[in-house]
Amino acid sequence: MTLRVLVADDQALVRAGFRGIVAATPGFTVVGEAGNGSEAVEQARRHHPDVVLMDVRMPGMDGIEATRQITRSAATSEVRVLILTTFDLDEYVFTALRAGASGFLLKSISPAELLNAIQVVAAGDALLAPSVTRRLVEEFARTPPLTPAIPAGGGALDVITAREREVLALVAGGLSNTEIAKRLDITPATTKTHVGHLLTKLGARDRVHLVILAYQAGLATPA
Repeated sequence: MTLRVLVADDQALVRAGFRGIVAATPGFTVVGEAGNGSEAVEQARRHHPDVVLMDVRMPGMDGIEATRQITRSAATSEVRVLILTTFDLDEYVFTALRAGASGFLLKSISPAELLNAIQVVAAGDALLAPSVTRRLVEEFARTPPLTPAIPAGGGALDVITAREREVLALVAGGLSNTEIAKRLDITPATTKTHVGHLLTKLGARDRVHLVILAYQAGLATPA
């Protein structure tokens, strides 16, 4: 299956670079480009890409609002957004993830890392730059959204099984499905099923939001 990608960045040279990397790789295609958030939203509605490579700081509508409109619209709710920025301490990244972004990477990544990130996000997983993962988790743990999906105390966790609770705690610890399978002595396929059930039962968009919910529920705490 060919992964369809939309590139949104206000710098033409940056867009050209990402487009060149993606378009030159078998199994990937660029379906559109956007120079600001409004164009990104319009292009997402028109082309329904699998993944949007979204810059944060753009003129007019920024990447955060564009991400919010794309992920919360019924017409584009299946579109995944991967945030790319030059700032590993960019305060807007926290807001972007709350808005529904499924990943965050620095623009300094290699072409291979970019392509892998697109595949990971398109598959429904979440991806965060290693240099900021801990800060992101701690920020979410300190400042939960106004209406968290899991209230303090974790009452909503009653809808998940004991095994799913174990899996959720390990997801919050940053373990991959393969690592979770080894830790719990189950198959990767079973692990994937448990993660899928967690996403559905807790109303989470993807893996990064499962992490957020686990911290909000007190199931995990920052190291």
